[in-house]
Amino acid sequence: MNLQQLRYVVATAEHRTMTDAARSLYIAQPALSRAIRDLERELGMTLFARSGRGVVVTAQGRRVVKLAREALDAVHEIESLAANTHAAGAELRIASTPSLEPGLAGRLLPAYAAEHPGIRVHIVRCDGRDSVVSAVREQRADLGLTDLPVPTDLVTHPVERQEIVLISPPGSGLPEPVPLARLTGMRLLLPTAGSPRRREFDHIFTTYGVRPVVAAESDDRTGWLDTVREAGVHLLWYRAMAEPAARAGLEVRSLSPALKKVIAVVHARRRLPAMAQDFLALAEGGSAA
Repeated sequence: MNLQQLRYVVATAEHRTMTDAARSLYIAQPALSRAIRDLERELGMTLFARSGRGVVVTAQGRRVVKLAREALDAVHEIESLAANTHAAGAELRIASTPSLEPGLAGRLLPAYAAEHPGIRVHIVRCDGRDSVVSAVREQRADLGLTDLPVPTDLVTHPVERQEIVLISPPGSGLPEPVPLARLTGMRLLLPTAGSPRRREFDHIFTTYGVRPVVAAESDDRTGWLDTVREAGVHLLWYRAMAEPAARAGLEVRSLSPALKKVIAVVHARRRLPAMAQDFLALAEGGSAA
């Protein structure tokens, strides 16, 4: 028995198909199946039973999977002791979307740096929630900061609720707050049709029975404020954009009823390195509020 086999067992239990487990491990499916069979012969146990196109963990297998997770967590923690002694040069990688990065850099990072001056924080810039998920899954980031929901294979730690506001050109004459019913007929700049963000907004419109006019579509956030000012359209986005919008001479208003998204720190289902645990504790302690 070796650590690689334990990783194979855990991945197969989590994904419930040999094909998906092999893909997550970046190995061929026949190699994974062979390794599992070899381990079952060595242990004299049946860990997985075939079920249609997938597998089911047996009663013996559930016990082995639990112990395998504990063993891998212990190995990871031992590795972390060497890699995360808080000595100069250690690096914590955090994936973030553009709209959340200002809050991350402005609130959490200074507080974390004050407590852990030897840790260098590297922000992995992602163009959206799906990119954050990929960065965490592919271990290009230790943690991710994004809005929910995310796939269930990631662990989520909600840290704040962020308000969605309406950003308008100067002189729009709208009330504060703006009733959601006023969005009907309003010319909006929206993310591209079919994108995850656009689907979320379309769901909001359907839920509240409003029918705005799609005046422009773009996923290039760097040009959104210019489009609002030059094209005379309105933009729905997070309050994190309120300050740059105000600097650009635009108007920012709340909505009624208020629309809020849950922001969370996310990570893979494994024991975190000590420096990532420290950051998570800081975020959950209210520094992101």
